[in-house]
Order: sequence, then C-alpha cells, then structure tokens
Amino acid sequence: MTTTYGGWAGYVLRVNLTTKVITKETTETYHDYIGGMGIGYKVLWDNHIDGIKATDEENRLVISAGPLSGSGAICSARTTITSRNPVIRNHLITDGHFGGHFSPELKFAGYDAIIVEGKSDTPVWLKIVDDTVTLEPAESLWGVGIFDTFAAVSKMMGQQAQVAAIGPAGENLVAQSTIQTQGGHSAGGHGSVLGSKRLKAIGIIGTGTVDIAESTTNEQLRALDDHILGIIGANNNGVVPNQPQSWAEYSSSGSRWRGGPGVKWGAADTPVELEETPWDDRQKVGMRSSMAEMYFGRDEANKIFKRPGGCHSCPIRCFCEIKNPKMKTEYKLPTENITNVCLGFLDPWYSMGKPSSGEKRTDIQTVGAYYMDYNGIWSAYGQLSHVMREFTARDFWKIILPAEEYAAINWAQYADQDAHFMQDYYTRIAHGASYNGSNIFGRMLGQGLHNFINDDGELYNIEDILNEVESPRMAGLTFALESDEGYEFYGETYSVFLDSHVKVFNRSMVGGVHHASESAGQVGALLNTVFNRDPQCHSHINLINCGLPWAKIAEVAESMWGPGAFDPVKHYTEMNTSKAKFAKWCLVKNVLHDSLTLCNWMFPLLVSPDVNRDYIGDSSIESQMFSLVTGIETSEAELDAKAETVLQLHRALTVLQMNEPNQRKKHDVLSEWVYDLDHDMNFGDEGTIKMDRDDIQIGLDMFYAEMGWDKDTGVPTRATLEKFKLGYVADKLESLALLPA
Repeated sequence: MTTTYGGWAGYVLRVNLTTKVITKETTETYHDYIGGMGIGYKVLWDNHIDGIKATDEENRLVISAGPLSGSGAICSARTTITSRNPVIRNHLITDGHFGGHFSPELKFAGYDAIIVEGKSDTPVWLKIVDDTVTLEPAESLWGVGIFDTFAAVSKMMGQQAQVAAIGPAGENLVAQSTIQTQGGHSAGGHGSVLGSKRLKAIGIIGTGTVDIAESTTNEQLRALDDHILGIIGANNNGVVPNQPQSWAEYSSSGSRWRGGPGVKWGAADTPVELEETPWDDRQKVGMRSSMAEMYFGRDEANKIFKRPGGCHSCPIRCFCEIKNPKMKTEYKLPTENITNVCLGFLDPWYSMGKPSSGEKRTDIQTVGAYYMDYNGIWSAYGQLSHVMREFTARDFWKIILPAEEYAAINWAQYADQDAHFMQDYYTRIAHGASYNGSNIFGRMLGQGLHNFINDDGELYNIEDILNEVESPRMAGLTFALESDEGYEFYGETYSVFLDSHVKVFNRSMVGGVHHASESAGQVGALLNTVFNRDPQCHSHINLINCGLPWAKIAEVAESMWGPGAFDPVKHYTEMNTSKAKFAKWCLVKNVLHDSLTLCNWMFPLLVSPDVNRDYIGDSSIESQMFSLVTGIETSEAELDAKAETVLQLHRALTVLQMNEPNQRKKHDVLSEWVYDLDHDMNFGDEGTIKMDRDDIQIGLDMFYAEMGWDKDTGVPTRATLEKFKLGYVADKLESLALLPA
C-alpha cells in the first residue's frame, strides 16, 4: 500500500504492448475519482487524442476495480472496462462490466487497474502473479474459442487463476464483441479493442489481501453485513416473492424473487425442492433468485436447472447453471452444461422469434448461449437479436443480401426454430470478413446498426458501406409489415428510428430499450440520454420492480425526490422537478456503483423485505461500506458528490470526443417511435409508454438544471466543473470553444 487507507490495492499497472514495457504507478492519483469507472474516465481524459477509432493503436483500454472489490463487502466483485467503443457512431467512450471473481483477484495481486496501450506485433497474453507480470506468446491461443482459452491459460497458470479473454469475434475486430471471464460473465463492446492490440487474454493469480482500515473492527464489519442481509432482497432487489408464500404480506408476478414452492433445482446431483424462502432465513438468501424459471419457464427450469452461481462476496446467486444433455447428444457440443444470465440466454431466443417455453426454447437458449460465449459476441442489450428477428420477419434479408449468400443460409432451420441454426448464425457474426464465403449478413450484424444508417435511420446499401464506397446507395427498404400499433407502413421508407420493434431508443446510441420509458416514464427516458450506450442502470429498477404495491413505492419516491417522482408504469403524468431529481439520483448511484465497484443489479437498497421496517431499506449503505473499508469517514452526500465528479467527467469527455458543443441536439435525441407508437392513444393515457415531444424537452430543461448543465446545449458549465474540482476540464473545453458561454 502506498497510503494508510484501506480498500485500494495501491497500484495501477500500465502495459504498453508496442514497447513491451510494463510499469506501475500509484493509485493515489485516482482517489478523487473513487476507482473502477472513475479511473477509466480519468485515464481516457488525460490521454485523449482527437479523431482516433476504438481499434487504433493509440486508443487505450482500462480494466479497473474499485476500493470495495476484494474487501468482502457484499456484492462488490464487479469489474469495469472503459475504452472507445467501435459499435458507437464516432467510437465514443463507453463502459462494459462483468462480475465473477476477476476484480478481487486483481486486487489480491496488488492492482486497482490495468491500462492497456499500444499494439503487439504478435498475439500475446498477459500473465500476472503478484509482482511478476509478463507478456506471454499467444499464437497457439489465437483463433481459439473463449472456453478453450480459459482452460489453456488455467492449465499454464494453475486452477486458481482468474482469466479474462476474447473470442474469435474480438480477434476478427467484430464491433459487437465481448471480453469475458469464467462462469459466463461478460462485458460488451470492447472485445475488438483487445483484438486490435493482439491481446488475447489476461490471467491473474494474487496471493495477497485487500487491507481494511486499521481503525475498523471485525465487529463493525459483521454488524454491517448483518444489517445488509436483513434488508437485501433477491435479484434486482425484488423484496417480495414472485408467488404467494405464507410469510409474505405481498407477492408480485414481476418480482425476481423466484424461489418458492414448486421451484426445483432438478438437474442438481441431488435435486433440491426449494419450498418457501422466508425473508429472515439467512440460510436461504441464495435460494431466492432461482432465475432459470424466468428464462425457461417453470416446467423446463425444474428439469434443467443445476444450481445458481454468481460473484465473489455475493449472497444472491443470480446466475444459472444449466444442464441440457441434448447440447452434447444432439448438437454435438463438448459439454451439456452452460452458465449464464439475462441476455446470454435471451438473445438467442429473441433472434429466433421468441418461441414459447418448451424444449425448443431450451435448446435455442442453451445452444445459442454456448456459441455466443464461445465466440465472444455481444448482443448490445438485444439490438443484435431485435435486428435479426425483425429483418427476418419483414423479409429484408432477401433484399439486402446477394442471392447466393441468401440461399446459403438455412432459413428452413430458422423457420422451424431449430437450434442447429445457432452455430452458423453466431459463427458468421464472429468471423465477419474472414468467414469462408460471402458474409454480408454476419458483417452487418456484427458491426451494429450505427455503421449502416444515415442521420434519419435509413439503411444504406450494406455492401457499399463495407466496401467504403464514397457515396453509398440507399438500401431501398420500405416497411413491409403493419405494426402492432396499427400504422400503415406499407411503401414508406424504412427507418430504424420509426421502428418500435427494433427498439433503438436514443438516436445517438446503441442497444435496444433498456429500462427506459417502459419502466419509469420520463425518468427512464432521461437516463437513456446521457451515456453513449444503454445506461446499464438499475438504480430505478431496484425500486420500481421491487414488487411492493405502487402506493408504497410512490411513498418512498416522494420521500426521496418530492411529490410526483414516480408514476404507475404505463400511466404517466407530465414532467416535474421531482422526476428530474429522481433521474439524476439514478445516474449518480449508477456511477457510484461502477466506481466502487458494487453491483448495480442489487444496489441501491431503498426498500427491504422487512415488514418491521415498514419495508424501508437504507440508501446510505454504500457510504457505510466505503467508510469502514477505507477508513475515510464519508457521508452518503459526500460519496455521491465524488460519484457526480465522475459523471460530470463522462459528459465532458463525450463533448470532447464528439467535438460537439450542442449535446442537446446532437446526442440527447430520442427516436421517433418513442413519441409515435400506439397510434390511437395519447401520452398520459393508461396503457402506453409513449412520450410527448414537448414534455421531453421540458424534462431536459429540468434535468440539465439539476445537473448544472447549460440549458441550450446540455454541456456542463464552468461553474459546475469547478464545483467538482474539474477546472482543468473546463479549461480544455473552453480552449476548443466547447464550453458554454
């Protein structure tokens, strides 16, 4: 340790792949930015170069942990990956995040972050064993799938090693590629950055510990753990069960507290019948989130769910370990087991048209999850699968693809919802231009929509874009289907910004709808205007999807942000200041968690399952953790201010990378379908998530005021930047005429 503080490991590792020089620097430089995401943003700001692409040698990628990781603090094992993103127009900065055990091992080895820069002339992997850090040859690993890469590195280092790697998608510079670690944990959008640098994998063994502040006692740590275990819920902080249980006053079909009567881990070596999972039974916390039921349906889940898995220091265990013998017998895969969660299972299902629960869905999701992860492919929160499904339904591929390539794809398998389709589908995406034969299909899906559309969301001729034709033709697509909302789209020029099924919510970003207006009206919509991809934000979800009655949720929201902060879902009222405060709070807490690095799927804990607390949680837990681990006594407001510093830096870095002083008109713009869906309904009617154009502009006014951003441009003012000790940022923006007058 370079200071007397607990939490931080003390060093940042800088790896220059061009020169093969590996150095260490102190973490103290980054303490004001907490860690994790904050380290990433500060590194990219300090090393900004105009006009570079994500896959250029000059780009840097930062893998970082926060001061809580490895400390034993509950749910603190996230890893943040920060870099420019090739899926995003202009290759703007984004963050990817994965769980597992990687960041604690990084801390045990003595490091808070790894900065990767330059480009190796041959494939390499990074080997870290405490102070011994070397670059090892990786020619034998290049072209190898992720699972086999994990096995190979673990064999060379030992089973204790934590490994992060890219698959063929990253190697082939496919924009929608991941960096993954063992157990199905993946961070989306930056695999090709490591591929461009020819860095195949990172293996870590750390034999040290994360120091806790000397002033902190074991009794204090145990008391905080006990407090958290008394108010924490299930996945996404569902605090009531999904189905009625004898101990529960409430239940909700939307809650992710899935464990209960009728739920079984049927594929376990000794099958487990869960029965009831009372909130105050500390031995059953890990049984609450049996998520396989959500992804496969109860009948299938009860047959194939082996056990839950998860991350270092997490009691919730939201990952699903699935056993499907057909993976091996019918689909000729080397395993019958797969571990994943969320879109790892759902993206194949979305891609294949969402078949109903049963063996076909199970096969699609398990086989598809295998090929996605083997190749290291990112779904961009469903954008990949939404495009696949909707373009197939509209018969667009027949227009877009060369006739010979279209004929070579087994569309009969797709129509039959045959999971054998998954192999060719994900292989085409992962191999891009290196695929054997014409592969317009895979190259387009792998690069993402923003590479192929104009400012109006209309599709260019894909071959012209891939061939870098100076003046590409348009694809000539028209809406081929009548939408569910009753629009007559026949004959109209197709635009993804008009298409509610493809779900591009913000015109300047990537990814399908993710906890936007369908979750929290204007609050969710505003969250989707700030980051350069989906906001990856569960701060609001952990309240509004907790399962408690709406009246109780509204009461909590009003106590936090004021009257009218939260409307019933699909029954929205006009924008107000309370909603703007709610939106800002969500983003600050999201950044806080990604900097600490703490799981935003679980935190913040505004509500609890404890009726004796009137179901109220504790929003100050993060600051209690930070204070005990680091020894720096910090209030909730003080820690939130540190997180807001990181949030303000992100916004400034977006302005700098875009070289654009008007974020309001060029970045924070929602797609037209958000305002135009449900043709026979108006904003505010019960049953619709549609927004109102004027109301959203009022929302931006209010949100910018809360953030201290210029009303006309959405750029942080000098006063705001200086308030957060970012005067050097204001100076840089002002020198480039990017700072508001």
